[in-house]
Amino acid sequence: MLQINDLTFRHSGKLIFENASASIASGHKVGLVGRNGAGKSTLLGLIAGDLHADQGDISIPLKAKMGRVAQEAPDGPASLVDTVLSADLELASLQQRLEREEDPNKLAEIHERLNDINAHSAPARAAALLSGLGFNAEAQKRPVGEFSGGWRMRVALASVLFTQPDLLLLDEPTNYLDLEGAIWLENYLKSYPYSLIMVSHDRDMLNAVCDTILHVEQGKLHIYRGNYDRFERTRAEKLELQSKMQAKQNAQRKHLQSFVDRFRYKASKAKQAQSRIKMLERLEPAAALSEDASISLQFPTPEYLPPPLITLDDVSVGYGADVILRHLNLRIDMEDRVALLGPNGAGKSTMAKLLSGRLKPMEGQYQKPKKLKVGYFAQHQLDELHPDQSAFEHMSVLMPLAGEAKTRARLGQFGFSADKADRPVETLSGGEKARLLFCLITYDKPHLLILDEPTNHLDLDARQALVQALNGYEGAVLLISHDRFLIETCVDDLYVIEEGTVNGFKGDLDDYAKKIVSERRSENNDKPAKSTPAPSAKEQRRLAAEKRKKLQPYKKAIDTLEKDLEKLSKQKSEIDEALAEPDLYDGSDKNISRLTRLQLEQKKLEDKIADIEAQWLQAQEDLEYAETMLD
Repeated sequence: MLQINDLTFRHSGKLIFENASASIASGHKVGLVGRNGAGKSTLLGLIAGDLHADQGDISIPLKAKMGRVAQEAPDGPASLVDTVLSADLELASLQQRLEREEDPNKLAEIHERLNDINAHSAPARAAALLSGLGFNAEAQKRPVGEFSGGWRMRVALASVLFTQPDLLLLDEPTNYLDLEGAIWLENYLKSYPYSLIMVSHDRDMLNAVCDTILHVEQGKLHIYRGNYDRFERTRAEKLELQSKMQAKQNAQRKHLQSFVDRFRYKASKAKQAQSRIKMLERLEPAAALSEDASISLQFPTPEYLPPPLITLDDVSVGYGADVILRHLNLRIDMEDRVALLGPNGAGKSTMAKLLSGRLKPMEGQYQKPKKLKVGYFAQHQLDELHPDQSAFEHMSVLMPLAGEAKTRARLGQFGFSADKADRPVETLSGGEKARLLFCLITYDKPHLLILDEPTNHLDLDARQALVQALNGYEGAVLLISHDRFLIETCVDDLYVIEEGTVNGFKGDLDDYAKKIVSERRSENNDKPAKSTPAPSAKEQRRLAAEKRKKLQPYKKAIDTLEKDLEKLSKQKSEIDEALAEPDLYDGSDKNISRLTRLQLEQKKLEDKIADIEAQWLQAQEDLEYAETMLD
């Protein structure tokens, strides 16, 4: 489906990719991962044709349809359903022709093509996508221009999903979604029948959806078979192997160099010394270790306060005269870890502002100790950082008497080296700004941390660091997030906002996910389904041919892998036979060098065979899954 060959690309003089290559077969679901700034979104832009490579090429089949979420949110007077329907250009064109055409023969052709692309079910499919992304039946009829930018981006996502492209490109698709929308999208993508490349920092999404991980690292592309958890294990093993190989070669190099240094100028050993000099020159260096420096977050321990920290007794809260939440009865203690769930617009951020003291209750009793300190993280606060000031300058305001060394040490606990601490905030990435905000809001050792979507700009490693920091933190935590992994690993209790109030949820996050999927499925099934006549013999033949066509890439990929496996196995047999020769172990310099080379080649072939076998097993699973989906 996608072939990347010797890709080189520079942006503003910075080398992003250099001779990078990768091949992705049809039907695979690929998670594109890597550190922030590694080039993930750039690669999507190159694949989509928005950017052009300096060298190399990217190719997809000529007739393959590629789809990507529009960078600008849709706008205008059209309803949400009509906006989604208009994304299918062929459907829109055929419907326009149908209104103008008068020739009976051409009208018949148009109707036949509309039948082929299931045009009769298009409105229902569009409505189902919009419902899954959080729009009820009433909202779907409203003009798209009435919605905020975040909601309109959901419409853009629904539009590209509606077209069902052969290659779907998604760049952080959950950024504009709440947890409920993310759960629905995960279930939708798991059964998506075509190829997918997705940039995501949502670990659960990558594990549930992806069968392949494409890792961007130091300008190169590395393919790993399996989901994200398997990628992490495989990469850890690879790094360990690289470390051992490097240590082994360093020891070998040191031994050879020691011999050369001792006997280089002794006539009796000159020949052997020269031989070892040549061996040193031929000794290829082991692959350099490329593991990035880990990111650290350290939240300080707050002073003890007797319980409760906060008590709400029949509280109502809102804006002006509009009540958003009412009958709130809640108690928070130092040891509480709470996730606040509910769709966007239900009042989660309103609840966070109430608990942080940014909103006053309209009625009811709100009680808290005078010494209570609250650390509040919200996305809008990133925009409130001073763009022309550095992280060091921001921190110095809170630590005016601490001195430079202590201020920099504090920033270092949040991953800011001396260089990054002195850069203007406007030059920092979104993830770096988020880490700076964590540093600022926790300086006073808060008793309660309220985090409203804290991971939107964090990569996977930074999210893992946040998990570790929260689990080591000794205060209370209220978390609003669409990141299931973060909730599952850091939270003990779930609270749900429904019908204008907050209630505890009996069950875990998996139970909540099942509830959401069930509710949105039932919403789509409210309308009585029309009976569908059995397909004719001609239609059955057409469907069978279409199924064979869709399964062909899977079978072709398996056939290619089997041929590769046969070729590699033959090469390994030849190496094994060479290693079995007794003369190879006579201790001569020539045979020592040959033995080393053969052993390295044997190891490389074993690794390749293991990788091909893993790919073959995955391809078989993909074929079986595709057959199930098409039945």
